[in-house]
Amino acid sequence: MSTTSESFLVGLIGDGVTPSLTPPMHEAEGDAQGLRYLYRPVDLTPLGRDGADVGELLRAGRDLGFNAFNVTHPCKQLVLEHLDTLSDDARRLGAVNTVLIRDGQLHGENTDFSGFAHALRTGLDGAALGTVVQLGAGGAGAAVAYALLASGVEHLRLLDLDADRAEERAAALRALFPGRDVTSGTPDDAAAALATADGLVHCTPVGMHQHPGLPVDAALLDARPWVADIVYRPVETELVLAARAASCRVLDGGHMAVGQAVDAFRLITGREPDAERMRAHFLSLLEQGL
Repeated sequence: MSTTSESFLVGLIGDGVTPSLTPPMHEAEGDAQGLRYLYRPVDLTPLGRDGADVGELLRAGRDLGFNAFNVTHPCKQLVLEHLDTLSDDARRLGAVNTVLIRDGQLHGENTDFSGFAHALRTGLDGAALGTVVQLGAGGAGAAVAYALLASGVEHLRLLDLDADRAEERAAALRALFPGRDVTSGTPDDAAAALATADGLVHCTPVGMHQHPGLPVDAALLDARPWVADIVYRPVETELVLAARAASCRVLDGGHMAVGQAVDAFRLITGREPDAERMRAHFLSLLEQGL
């Protein structure tokens, strides 16, 4: 194992982040690489702070010697006005989940989209990307939709209970990816949309422990080449199990969770993380009920 005198102090800012698996994932990979790596949640809820305080918290962290922060709900858009620079992808997405502190400057990146792109590339290598249906166009869905188009999807069907939100997101993506076919609709359109789709991506809360169930009729999964879920608690969602039963190729939500952590670790440390090791640790944390 290599060792280094360099140390890293990292934080996670957001509501209800104390139980997050991101800190132990980062710290375990730091340990494996012989790094002094400390990652602490900065939970707005017990602190009695608002998402609008993210800029103040970032500047305080910079002054205290932090190397970086991840930011999550409700700060991914609120943080933008407090940053000195942005990556091109973060600017195009209008959202940041990773802030690097370099020479007193705050630089924003987005590893939500790159994490899903990594998951798609490694977990569904060679999957057909002609036509994809995505359920859910909210915060996480915006990053996933961007990743799908950046990965080469030609026809994207965005379905959301909020038809206006789906169309707003579709219009924004058409502007970012001219020449691609991006349309919107509601879950009522799922049967027709899936009839000619290569894949289905699920980006709603349905399937989480507190929101059990299937986001689509299991019968619609028959003969679908692949299905991806971004829910990871539990990692074996009802959708994942139904897709496997229908002989689909499946990408569970743990792949995106690990993918964004892998990319953030690389940006923060300049070291290449071991993605398989990080996923194994992530799955062990889930098994422990953490």
